[in-house]
Amino acid sequence: MQSLDKLIMLSMAVSDMAKSKEFYETKLGFKVTTDYGQGDKHWVSLELPGGGTSMTLTTTHENMKPGTVKLYVSSPDIQEAHKQFAPAGAGEVTDDLYGPGSGVKWFSLNDPDGNQLLIVETK
Repeated sequence: MQSLDKLIMLSMAVSDMAKSKEFYETKLGFKVTTDYGQGDKHWVSLELPGGGTSMTLTTTHENMKPGTVKLYVSSPDIQEAHKQFAPAGAGEVTDDLYGPGSGVKWFSLNDPDGNQLLIVETK
């Protein structure tokens, strides 16, 4: 019997909700699904356009610290994604995500708090 079947949400601490929301919504194309609260009790949930696991940005940090998350996000066209996200600070495309010779293309960029996003080519 399988008790768990999918990841539905992850939560990420942010220090400046306005900057973080703008980065994920405007620069990366996430869709805001919920925007609740304000100040140090503010949550914004977002999804990729195709749906799936949602991400909640929060100023209620609990045991989290802004800038300590690493997200892996897939893209079917790494060159197009790199061109799109270059203005947001995308690093160079390399082909060694799983070590030298792996051939898996990827690049990284950081959100306003320093959380790292790795954009990985999937075909």
